[in-house]
Amino acid sequence: MEASLKVMDIVAVFGAGVIVSFTPCVYPVIPLVASSIAGANGGGGKLSAFVLSLAYVLGMAVVYSSFGVMAALTGQLFGHLQNTAAVFAVEAAVFFVFSLMMFDLLRWKGLAFAPSGAVVRPRNIWTVFLAGAVSGLVVGPCTAPVLSSILLYIGSKQNVLMGVFLMFVFSYGVGASLIIVGTFSGILGSLPKSGAWLLWIKRACGAVFLLAAAYFFYQFLYRVNG
Repeated sequence: MEASLKVMDIVAVFGAGVIVSFTPCVYPVIPLVASSIAGANGGGGKLSAFVLSLAYVLGMAVVYSSFGVMAALTGQLFGHLQNTAAVFAVEAAVFFVFSLMMFDLLRWKGLAFAPSGAVVRPRNIWTVFLAGAVSGLVVGPCTAPVLSSILLYIGSKQNVLMGVFLMFVFSYGVGASLIIVGTFSGILGSLPKSGAWLLWIKRACGAVFLLAAAYFFYQFLYRVNG
């Protein structure tokens, strides 16, 4: 793996995954998924529940990692063009659209379906893995902007191993709360209820995307006027 992968990359991607898990379109699903994992845990032991939770998130990670591979493989073209004004304009536009989505000023119906629409009733570790893979495909509108931003970063690095690794880190960031709740099912009752605090997290993500859009727009203007 290239030296360009820094500790801050790992921390940032994992943190992004954790934050995404507390957005309004992901957080309410955690108890449902954890209950399904508990249903597959016939023995009721903490260790088996932990393994099943890891298997579920592994299913997500495999799907997201395939996205990372594609981003890295197609990143060669991106790498040749990434310092041009046109690419910075596109990146500014993309992040601006993402910020509008986070502020609920723009709705993308193609991303509006929820994982609850593709529930797989797991009976063993393999069906738990499959359920995780399905949920990885059925991304919510809050997950897609963050995931796409990370994929843009991976594409700029053009490193397949790095792409796979970062996608695994992101997946286990998203699934960290799920692993905890799935392992200790008693925590389900003590989870905070959905409310305004979820919207504040979503708005904070929107602010970050808006700042990123402003940065790339500045880079665009610098190259046009330079």
